[in-house]
Amino acid sequence: MHPSLTPELAALLRLTVGQLRRKFAEVFGEETRSGNKAWLVKRVAWRLQAQAEGDLSERARQRADELAHDTDLRLTPPRPAKDAKPIAHVKTPNLRLRADTRIPPPGTILKRSYKGKALQVQVLEHGFAYLGQVYPTLSAVAKAVTGSHCNGYVFFRLPSKEAAS
Repeated sequence: MHPSLTPELAALLRLTVGQLRRKFAEVFGEETRSGNKAWLVKRVAWRLQAQAEGDLSERARQRADELAHDTDLRLTPPRPAKDAKPIAHVKTPNLRLRADTRIPPPGTILKRSYKGKALQVQVLEHGFAYLGQVYPTLSAVAKAVTGSHCNGYVFFRLPSKEAAS
């Protein structure tokens, strides 16, 4: 390693994230939005060493290009910059998820005897009615009845997913 580079690399560890971001922009010629101090230190240190001692050989650069060509490098798109103008919103149709095939059609009354009581739950378009209250799921109804969490489909003895398909 170049002897004059050692104190400069050691000084990177004492810089704040804001100072590291400015140093990154100075050595790379572009800004970064990263706030990860460890990553910034590594990248700036690598760049300073590359500038002082020389960059990758042409052979190494070609091999890196080959590897990069065969690999998906980014799985998520970058976030837009804060000062970027928003892209025109494309309207997408509302997708309705297929209702669970185990649930009977709205208007059906589910009946079950539990601890000597006859329970009746009405299936609604969006939820289940029990004793004048609407619950979002059968499990919520079962919890209201039993006082503890249990699977609503099992509690009301509806068919299993495999049998309903």
